[in-house]
Amino acid sequence: QVELVESGGGMVQSGGSLKLACAASGPGLSIGHFGMAWFRQGPGKERTFVAGIKWSGDSTKYADSVKGRFIIASDSAKMTVTLEMTSLNADDTGVYVCARDRQRRRSYTSSEPGSYTYWGQGTQVTVAS
Repeated sequence: QVELVESGGGMVQSGGSLKLACAASGPGLSIGHFGMAWFRQGPGKERTFVAGIKWSGDSTKYADSVKGRFIIASDSAKMTVTLEMTSLNADDTGVYVCARDRQRRRSYTSSEPGSYTYWGQGTQVTVAS
């Protein structure tokens, strides 16, 4: 069964850092051929794109609000995707969910939720101001 499991969330003070991880498992879920992304859903808000990485690992994309503060990385051999978050603020609070692209070897990194077919359950990040 295909599964994406996030970890690393928690509560942190404003200005602090966290590193999230997404572990992929299941038949045919090789992330070496698919782009991966992190989305965030804040309280009472829609799910929004945070960061994504192309299947080849050589291109990344970030939401304007996190540029320069967050770094996404993937390890296809370990089937993991990480999101390193620094200089966190209250607006970063939410449930962070990782997702796998539905299209094999997409030529670009999509920020549209509809481009992703597998989703994890999410990990809660709370930034106290």
